[in-house]
Amino acid sequence: MNDRADFYTRISECKLRPLWEVLDDLIPDEPKPKTQAMLWRYDAIRPFILESGRLITAQEAVRRVLVLENPGLPDSSLITSALYSGLQLILPGEIASSHRHSQSALRFILEGEGAYTAVDGERTIMHPGDFIITPSWTWHDHGNESQEPVVWLDGLDVPIVALFDAQFAERYPEQMQQIARAEGDSEARWASNMQPLTHEHRRRASPIFNYPYVTSRAALAKLMADGMMDAARGVKMRYINPLTGGWAMPTIGTFLQLLPKGFAGRPHRATDAAVYCCAEGEGSATIAGKRFDWGPHDVFVVPSWQMLELSASAESVLFSFSDRPVQEALDLLREEVA
Repeated sequence: MNDRADFYTRISECKLRPLWEVLDDLIPDEPKPKTQAMLWRYDAIRPFILESGRLITAQEAVRRVLVLENPGLPDSSLITSALYSGLQLILPGEIASSHRHSQSALRFILEGEGAYTAVDGERTIMHPGDFIITPSWTWHDHGNESQEPVVWLDGLDVPIVALFDAQFAERYPEQMQQIARAEGDSEARWASNMQPLTHEHRRRASPIFNYPYVTSRAALAKLMADGMMDAARGVKMRYINPLTGGWAMPTIGTFLQLLPKGFAGRPHRATDAAVYCCAEGEGSATIAGKRFDWGPHDVFVVPSWQMLELSASAESVLFSFSDRPVQEALDLLREEVA
């Protein structure tokens, strides 16, 4: 052993390391995520969100967000090893100035109506439950022309982009970008199972950047009424790019699911760690044997390859997002139902 230890010391001077000493850590028998199961109760943290609005302006902060940091990933600003998430506040009369970055972003609106987001020259009004995307390297700003605060859940692929050292950001020269298209233009072009005969949309992200909750919720209700029900997931659908049928975002998979009252789901797990947010209803998530009770706007995270059992004490809708598109592209995704 002394010879071996001496060998390790000498090779370390050449920045070498013996694989046999670290092989089990590098290639374990199954995932060993640092991400921990966690639930953030919206009622408990909402006062802090509103307090932040009195402490710093949207202009000072650039984006006034309280980051949801996973306790298993301290000082990382991450909710899972592959994703960032936070809760953003914009107050009446405020503008969150325009910028763009290589990271892709999503918004899931929690409370308040009348605020807008603008993406590459088009505005859309936000309503609770709407799913809104900001594709990579698109100008975007937010404004609140209503009389009430508006809060939404952010999700970004920050660590995925950082893995490749491909982080870029740029400020727009003015506070707001120039509006070039009427509100609803994207919906008219792409959201009716039609598309313009000639089009120039070449991004991998969806050309639709607002998926209204009222439309998505109605689709879930219709399918549930028609008897579509998965024993583990209830009625679960994914948001898609209407041009390709693929994911709405190339790096982040996004979902909406409906659980009927009294639902008790079978245990299931997957390698994509997922972030869930309750749009309506109440129930529980049992993650690796630990129960978390959730209600409206609560957020919880399910680590990679940990068993999840969902139940609902009232008819409930859950929004969720994960790094599933990346795992699928790399043939890494694995899932099972017990």
